[in-house]
Amino acid sequence: MKDLRLLQEQDIHQLIEQKKIAELKDYLIRLNPVDLAELMEELDQPSALLVLRILPRELGVEAFAYMEVDKQKRLASLITDAELKSILEELYFDDMIDLLEEMPAEFVADVLKNAPFERRELINEFLKYPEDSAGSIMTIEYVDLKVDMTVAEAIDHIREAGMTKETVYTCYVTSDFNELVGIVSLRKLVTVDREKTIGQIMDKEIITVGTLDDQEDVVEVFKKYDFLAVPVVDGELHLTGIVTVDDIMEVIEEEATEDFQKMAAIAPTEEEYLDAGVLTLAKNRLPWLLVLMISGTFTAAIIRGYEDVLAQVAILSTFVPMLMDTGGNAGSQSSTLIIRGIAIGEIKLKDIFKVMKKETAIAIICGLILAVVNFFRLVLIENADSSVAFVVSATLVFTVLMAKLIGGALPLAAKKLHADPAIMAGPLLTTIVDVGSLIIYFIFATRFLNLHG
Repeated sequence: MKDLRLLQEQDIHQLIEQKKIAELKDYLIRLNPVDLAELMEELDQPSALLVLRILPRELGVEAFAYMEVDKQKRLASLITDAELKSILEELYFDDMIDLLEEMPAEFVADVLKNAPFERRELINEFLKYPEDSAGSIMTIEYVDLKVDMTVAEAIDHIREAGMTKETVYTCYVTSDFNELVGIVSLRKLVTVDREKTIGQIMDKEIITVGTLDDQEDVVEVFKKYDFLAVPVVDGELHLTGIVTVDDIMEVIEEEATEDFQKMAAIAPTEEEYLDAGVLTLAKNRLPWLLVLMISGTFTAAIIRGYEDVLAQVAILSTFVPMLMDTGGNAGSQSSTLIIRGIAIGEIKLKDIFKVMKKETAIAIICGLILAVVNFFRLVLIENADSSVAFVVSATLVFTVLMAKLIGGALPLAAKKLHADPAIMAGPLLTTIVDVGSLIIYFIFATRFLNLHG
């Protein structure tokens, strides 16, 4: 494989430029479909199109399926409608739906017009599911069995239909009205008496998700039960599809990326950084920057309100950045851990008092150590007055306590209000903590130094 990768990096463009199609094809067909997809994403669009066209149809479709949806869309814009429809016919149903959702309405309408009636109905149904719901990420490529089938008949059915399904490791038993009545694993099918019926060996205790369930809830089901696939049912418990673990991995990546963007005060986007335009990236960042800039006026107003205090002891102003930075960092530590705990299901809303108790203990330990170190640093190294050093150090204790309590509470409060906890991290939290730390600082300064504001 090392030699193949070396050829890919050094000679692939040369083969294309020299139009050595036979040599290029001989190289390409030896690649894994995932590596082919990566190659086509790295090539310029005309070269990627050439690669797609010279590949055997089945291999080309498989590689196309592994490409990012936005890359698929760009490549699809270069091929003929006939070629695209041919690809759509070969894709797994959920991959086809993902691509159709990105295509122009007129093309989707054309696909629907030329699709068989039953397939057209299915496509329409899938396209209508809410974004980020279980229905929007499920596939209909599963193996279904009937209760009265024998094990031998079921195995024959899997052999006949399994090649076109996303998974055969778990089979779903349905009634004549398509109600999900049981599941049976492939392992059980190949190890029990072939004359037994599916009804005798199937497992009737079934974990399902609903078509309208949020995809994050589906992720939690996968994490809890360690499934490779989970059945999706409608309100009447009819089996409508399954969600497979590969789709869930994509959801986890999307959700993690979205959380990171929100924590950095950036509007979430599905576009990759290098593919997104400058104006798009600026538009995603500007709203939060404006909000944070305007909220920053609160800190300015507090400082202006205590100008007289600063004028009496000018050195106090030099410690403001340190106090604000320490508070922001302390709050971010707590919020990051709590947000992560919420995301993986480790922390629930009912745990808020446990969280507050633990964060209080952590804050006291960290705050006292920081205060002691800071006091001796100011007195011994910076030759500051001991009373000033005490005020700054005492402020540190209460700032860290406040920051960690707010950092722990805000994500849980957001969860309670059905908002994304990730928005309570980073710049927004820092702004809140900055205001609080300044208020604490100037109250202590006026009280302990006998200053007048």
